[in-house]
Amino acid sequence: MQFDDDANLDTSEVKDVRGSRVPGGRATVGGGLVGLIALVLGLIFGVGPEQLGLSDGSPEPAATASSAAQVQQTCRTGQDANTREDCRLVAVVNSTQDYWRQEFQKRGGAYRPASTVFFAGRVNTACGAATKAVGPFYCPGDRQVYLDLGFFDELRTTFGASGGPFAQAYVVAHEYGHHVQNLTGTLQRAQDGRQGANSNAVKVELQADCYAGVWAHNATRTPDESTGRPLISSLTDQDIRDGLDAAAAVGDDRIQEKFQGRVTPESWTHGSAEQRQQWFYQGYRTGDMAQCDTFR
Repeated sequence: MQFDDDANLDTSEVKDVRGSRVPGGRATVGGGLVGLIALVLGLIFGVGPEQLGLSDGSPEPAATASSAAQVQQTCRTGQDANTREDCRLVAVVNSTQDYWRQEFQKRGGAYRPASTVFFAGRVNTACGAATKAVGPFYCPGDRQVYLDLGFFDELRTTFGASGGPFAQAYVVAHEYGHHVQNLTGTLQRAQDGRQGANSNAVKVELQADCYAGVWAHNATRTPDESTGRPLISSLTDQDIRDGLDAAAAVGDDRIQEKFQGRVTPESWTHGSAEQRQQWFYQGYRTGDMAQCDTFR
């Protein structure tokens, strides 16, 4: 994955609170065993911790940026995105939102942008307090995506994904798929409390995978406002393979087999490895969000 060196990155779309002191001190989501249970249940790449039952429901103030914030100072151009992981993720956020902004406009709608919050260890959100054990998530309450960048190491070491820049981009694009679902009214269909291979929860997650593929299909042809050229100048076949590998690594069946030694489809929340690959590739192959109807 290569970015246009001369493009200007829009760091206003990212809030970097790594190193901030998170006020409140009442988080109920912990690491260790609690984190492992969360991972076993496949509660990653989903919505906020309150919906997952991982918060005490108490209102918490949001984390505030500190002098430790880095991206506003260091992530200026596409060249920075080609050399730094955090800047690369800023660029992916920019590219993803460029695409959905233009896609909504084509369809006669208005896209409302969502910020991505980089945090380290723990963060407070409108959906409750969370730690990195929850994994990347989208909070519909404040319309923000939350990422602890350390998760990408776990994606390789814990889940066995091959990794790579585009595996990270897939994660970000999946979360923005949830934002699109929130804007279109689809996300709430997952909130019926049901699990299982045919549940709405799984269908919502697979659709977000498909939307990630739709973005990938269009990423190298979506013009950036600052230059009129695509922010992402090239994606290779290996990039797409890395994305497909990441999608498979976080399939419910793979996670259950790894952590509990058996597969129980009745408790699925995100779909199988094969389904996640299938729907990501469906989006990538067609480039059309209309082809992402996982509810049919």
